[in-house]
Amino acid sequence: MIARLTEGLSARALALLVLLLAAALAAPLFASDYLLTVLILIFYFAYTGQAWNIMMGFAGQLSLGHALYVGLGAYAAAALFVHFGIGPWLGLMVAAPLAALAGAFVGYLAFRFRVGGVYFAILTIAVAEFARVGFDHLAWTNGSSGLFLPVKQYAHNDLWLLRGQPVMFYYILLAATVAALVGCRALLTSRIGYFWLAIREDEEAARAAGIDTFHYKMLAVVISAAMTSFAGVIYAFYYNNLFPEQVFNISRSIEIILAPIVGGIGTLFGPILGAFVLTGLAETLTSTLAAIGVDIPGAKQVFYGVCLLAVIVGAPDGIWPWLAQRLGLKGRGP
Repeated sequence: MIARLTEGLSARALALLVLLLAAALAAPLFASDYLLTVLILIFYFAYTGQAWNIMMGFAGQLSLGHALYVGLGAYAAAALFVHFGIGPWLGLMVAAPLAALAGAFVGYLAFRFRVGGVYFAILTIAVAEFARVGFDHLAWTNGSSGLFLPVKQYAHNDLWLLRGQPVMFYYILLAATVAALVGCRALLTSRIGYFWLAIREDEEAARAAGIDTFHYKMLAVVISAAMTSFAGVIYAFYYNNLFPEQVFNISRSIEIILAPIVGGIGTLFGPILGAFVLTGLAETLTSTLAAIGVDIPGAKQVFYGVCLLAVIVGAPDGIWPWLAQRLGLKGRGP
């Protein structure tokens, strides 16, 4: 897996990658409980950003309703655990196909009837909102009252049932982020990836060249949805409570897409760098304001807006391509 990731990288890029991976592996040994929580959030958004990047960054399909797949993954695994005692990894075997099916439904409606651009984005929002309303009234998952997972004090980490300390979730999300990075690189450098890029740059030209644009766009949506559902499973078993208004809200979808936008849409390291910058600085701002006793409603959202504005003005392609160029690494690639 690592060999696939490092193939074609310069010596400087490889050294930087090894250094960052070593630092990430060692971080829990030195991090405080609060810092570990922030790092968990960072890798959560790095992973979900990577999954969203497949749709928008690779295939050029703007989804503003990715919270749909997080919610479906979270509720499917959590409900199976609460009602039947089925562990999260087996629950993922239900959650991922369910999210993929939902993605296929959205993709079929859009691509079969040539719904694209902003109208496709609106469709993804509409379906996510429909799911929110549906789960709000679904008795099996306790509707708007919320679905709560049993919580106990564990002396050891139970990886099979995802019951344990935050450090366990940290390493799971770190491994998931690395796996997503490797998988996305493999996809991007494959025939599928080249077809996606052709569709992203000029769909009509890609169709004229003989590419089955419907098939490959559907593939992007299904893969992205299935990947995102895994983040939902981790979300459910980390926080141990689910509310439709919270999980399916459009603000959750916006949070998912911010990291790749800031880091660099269509790049491999962009979503990871964007997650570190946005989540890290936002949590620093929040803790600083709390320490000095200042309460500014919506401060984090304002910060996100300022970051987006700064990136649009200073680095329209994102932070990673700008940084990679100055570090002498590869340009817009990984």
